[in-house]
Amino acid sequence: MNPSQLISIAPMLDWTDRHCRFFHRLLTQYSLLYTEMVTTGAILYGNRQQLLAYSPQEHPLALQLGGSDPQALAECAQIAQDYGYDEVNLNVGCPSDRVQSGRFGACLMAEPELVAECVSHMQNRLKIPVTVKTRIGIDDNDSYEALQYFTSTVAAAGCKKFIIHARKAWLKGLSPKENREIPPLRYDIAAKLKADFPQLIFILNGGIKTHAQIEEHLQVFDGVMLGREAYQNPYILAFIDQKYYDNASLIKSRAQVLDLLLPYIESELRKGQSLTHMTRHILGLFQGQPGARLWRRYLSENAHQINAGVDVVRRAFEQMISVQNDFKESAL
Repeated sequence: MNPSQLISIAPMLDWTDRHCRFFHRLLTQYSLLYTEMVTTGAILYGNRQQLLAYSPQEHPLALQLGGSDPQALAECAQIAQDYGYDEVNLNVGCPSDRVQSGRFGACLMAEPELVAECVSHMQNRLKIPVTVKTRIGIDDNDSYEALQYFTSTVAAAGCKKFIIHARKAWLKGLSPKENREIPPLRYDIAAKLKADFPQLIFILNGGIKTHAQIEEHLQVFDGVMLGREAYQNPYILAFIDQKYYDNASLIKSRAQVLDLLLPYIESELRKGQSLTHMTRHILGLFQGQPGARLWRRYLSENAHQINAGVDVVRRAFEQMISVQNDFKESAL
């Protein structure tokens, strides 16, 4: 198995854009990063360069596709390989109404033969892996037998790696946010799947927030995918390379990560990017630290201003450090 599969960062719509991924890569060199879901229609008929562009530092990097037309998916997968992506992932887990109306996402769990056809068409065109991210069931179609059939059918088409969000999805009555919280996590179902298909690679996703949990799940699964925790508390990623990849490099401090990020921000500003498009991803960098609230507030209130530049980030950091120094003095 590719070692980069051990720890990965989930594809999250409106979150894991290229600015977010560059920031995450400063924290961990080895984890596999995923793009937001990109639909086949957007790639085939939209601004392809804007949708698929990334920084070389982001590797290893996977593109997540949304779609259900085998030919369109195969064409987009070929484009992804030509762009240099390391993996193509098919979204069979998103429960939103918008995704369902396009006949892709979690609703595809009800059509395992179609998913298998999509995977087969893509894999026949590619040298890089085609993987599937899915739930453990949808609505009342949530028996283990149905999940087992889905997995065996898709695996027979050439998929060797499944990312399992260990909740079922309710396609009606729950919002996407509620679908990440209300259906109970069933790690036991995902573990049974791994036991029944030991030849396949299974990456566990859903509700994982600590390194203790990661270590526990790695006793059962081939890898772990972090989602919201990686975004809201990104410094958890700083320990990954040492803990799971035996990398002896010193763990970067939050300040060191910020120092490495500032030249990127300056470069992107010169290209016309707005500051807030980048700073929104680093609001959680100092999560749990004295002054973290001030850091978030200062960036939120000032990064959107016209002509806002990298000095906004520096001032936010300086003000937070002042709070931290006051905190240390008061503790003496």
